[in-house]
Amino acid sequence: MTEHSKARQQAENAFTKVQSQFLARHRAVQELDTMVEARAEKTSRLKKARLAKEADERAAKTAVLIAKRGTKT
Repeated sequence: MTEHSKARQQAENAFTKVQSQFLARHRAVQELDTMVEARAEKTSRLKKARLAKEADERAAKTAVLIAKRGTKT
C-alpha cells in the first residue's frame, strides 16, 4: 500500500510540476499578446495622428500657393 501511495504521490508531484510550467508559459504568452496588442494600438494611433498632421500641412501649403496665385493675377 505504501508503494502505491509513493508512486501516486510522485505522479501527482510530476503532474503539478508540468501543470505549473504550462500555466507559467500560458501567462507569459498572454502577457506578450497584451504587449503586442498595445503596441499595435499605439502604432495605429500615432499613424493616424501623423497622417492628419501631414494632411493639415498639405492643406496649409496649398492655401499659401492659392493665395500667391491669386495676388499675381
